[in-house]
Amino acid sequence: MIRFLSILILLVSCTMGNAQEYIPSNKIQVIVSHSYYTISYSEAHEQAEWVYYVLTSKMVQGPYSRTDDFRPDPFVKTGSASKKDYYKSGYDRGHLAPAADMTHSATAMSESFYYSNMSPQEPSFNRGGWKKLESQVRNWAVANDSIYVVTGPVLSSDLPAIGANSVAVPDYYYKVIYAPKLESMVAFLMPNQKLSLSTKDYGVSVDEVELKTGIDFFPQLADSLEAALEKDNNAGQWDFNSSSSYTKSSSHSTSTVAVQCLGISKSSGNRCRNKTKDPTGYCHLHQSQNLQPSDTESSRCMAITQKGTQCKRDSKTGSNYCWQHEK
Repeated sequence: MIRFLSILILLVSCTMGNAQEYIPSNKIQVIVSHSYYTISYSEAHEQAEWVYYVLTSKMVQGPYSRTDDFRPDPFVKTGSASKKDYYKSGYDRGHLAPAADMTHSATAMSESFYYSNMSPQEPSFNRGGWKKLESQVRNWAVANDSIYVVTGPVLSSDLPAIGANSVAVPDYYYKVIYAPKLESMVAFLMPNQKLSLSTKDYGVSVDEVELKTGIDFFPQLADSLEAALEKDNNAGQWDFNSSSSYTKSSSHSTSTVAVQCLGISKSSGNRCRNKTKDPTGYCHLHQSQNLQPSDTESSRCMAITQKGTQCKRDSKTGSNYCWQHEK
């Protein structure tokens, strides 16, 4: 049944830049497709059980910088988490599909800040070991031209939660990566805490992540190939020494490629069908829906003090940091 659902989703799903051929199975069965990534959303946990996308060298070497326009996902019909859920919680709004993976397009960058793509992460984890893993994955995308990435939290029914929407706080996060060029998969399982080991030390087999999550990764592969690639910890086959620098030119005033507007039509409740080159990703009819961070609602400073704890001050208007830590 799970394999049938995956094939059905494969046939009917179509996004501008997100190839669907290796979409994972999903327990929750609420699939939301954005322009460059797809999620399986868990309403019970108010976050994605997985985020899937194809990562190419072009995507990580684009000109667009992060926008920090965190906002609810209008395509999650049951409603996603919001800023108030994370406000003064002590947790970072941790990206599952990183903003730095979406620098090639204004639309991709903007959509990466939907709250459906966020999960509560310890600041020392989000800005430490997890960030290092994200950077390593981008290096592999450059080295291999394109790779397939699945990222998510390990969800269960007994997790603590934050905010009025009860956003679950996971104990662990995973990444599963497939590089056809290498004919190899690699997987990582990391605790949501400050990490003391090297990135490579958190490598596990894909089978172990499947056992932890109940998700079947890359089910479209031939069973014999899938079994061979997923049974072992393959971290030793991947290069952890190479590094790449991603040089961004100044931000574009207009996008060079017309994309589908991110706005929602008030009459139908569906996504606007207009095309736009505006860097916000919204056409002229829906500019009012381009919600930037609130000028009035404050949030906790994201800086880490010398004691290793998150700063307790409120951030300045339009910033993620207080007066002392803003640079």
